[in-house]
Amino acid sequence: MKVLVQLAVLVASPVLLIAGAPIRRRYLRYVYRDEGPQILDKERGWVSADYFVVTDPLPQWLCWPTESLAPLERRG
Repeated sequence: MKVLVQLAVLVASPVLLIAGAPIRRRYLRYVYRDEGPQILDKERGWVSADYFVVTDPLPQWLCWPTESLAPLERRG
């Protein structure tokens, strides 16, 4: 699963470099919403694919350029 997540991130890397911060923020809000399923369930031994996406450093690195520009955009 980890390899597939990294492959998907590499395929989407041009989009993440250009518009990664808003996409990542929306995705994290979706994953951590109150009515959403757990991404890690230790009792059942279940791990969601979202867990690997959230904990993988590659999407964070690819979203860094737009994340650093976000405060400038908010100032106007």
